[in-house]
Amino acid sequence: MNYHWNWTIFWEDAPDGGGSYLDTLLSGLWYTLATAGIAWIIALVLGFVIGTLRTTPGKTWARIGNIYVELFRNIPLLVQMFLWYFVMPELLPASLGDWVKSLPNAPFVTGVLCLGFFTSARVAVQVSAGLHSLPRGQTMAGVALGLTLPQTYRYVLLPMAFRIIIPSLTNEFTAIIKNSSVALTIGLLELTARTRSMSEFSFQTFEAFSAATLIYLIVSLIAILLAHLLEKSLRVPGFISSGTTGSGGH
Repeated sequence: MNYHWNWTIFWEDAPDGGGSYLDTLLSGLWYTLATAGIAWIIALVLGFVIGTLRTTPGKTWARIGNIYVELFRNIPLLVQMFLWYFVMPELLPASLGDWVKSLPNAPFVTGVLCLGFFTSARVAVQVSAGLHSLPRGQTMAGVALGLTLPQTYRYVLLPMAFRIIIPSLTNEFTAIIKNSSVALTIGLLELTARTRSMSEFSFQTFEAFSAATLIYLIVSLIAILLAHLLEKSLRVPGFISSGTTGSGGH
């Protein structure tokens, strides 16, 4: 049986009434970028806080940070997505749980929170690794200048650590874009969900997924390019070598 290629399918009207199939894919792309973007902000904020706690001298704070990382990093993302969407509202007080269930776009909110917390644990590992890679003399220099420990982290250690981990953060950012596709399992109409919908309605499976592949590739390449430009502009001469750009370990 020969497959009938039809690349003009993208300009045909989709049965969902939202315009053409191309409009359907672009709508999914918007949800993908919105979900990944907001989740990335959450991941960065929590990741830097938790990653910093893991390197503090206080054993209690370091233990809390380690527990957080192990909890969110070692549970599969798909399982966490289901827990956030189906279980979490049931654990809240009845009135609050009912309000969460009645949100007009509950899959979007759930997807953002789940991706944000899941990725924050991975960012925290990168942050703590960056802080541990700094010479001890930087901490001692901050203390010698009369800075408190929080001030030393804020003004000395974290800015330098951020420069070091930009390549690995780039990996995490591209990963969060791709991981947003898991949210289709809870009903979020992001790019992959829209692609499946197009495939099922039009039976042009190869065209639909070829377009989705190309879109994901373009978005990831743009993110990598922007991160490279950011790394280049923030590089400290003589401190961060170009060889660090290839690192992306955990």
